Amino acid sequence: MFHTEEGEIFAVDDTCTHQDASLADGWLEGCEIECPLHESKFNLRTGQVDSPPAKLPIRTHTVHIEDDHICVEMSDAQPNLPPGVKFGVES
Repeated sequence: MFHTEEGEIFAVDDTCTHQDASLADGWLEGCEIECPLHESKFNLRTGQVDSPPAKLPIRTHTVHIEDDHICVEMSDAQPNLPPGVKFGVES
């Protein structure tokens, strides 16, 4: 989850689609998260790649605020994972 300076809250998969890196360790600027390894940038609203080397988008999840609680509706789409990382398997 990311909370922007504008007060928006976004939920996305934490793994960069280019290489196995935690996006939570990256840099948040506006509505973009930058991967700490190779500087790929992803739009938090859409998941789309804004700056390579990543080519595939990250999966986004729907966020609702209800009575001061943050609720996340997980996407049922398959995640775009980097090479060598398997869905549901710890590395």
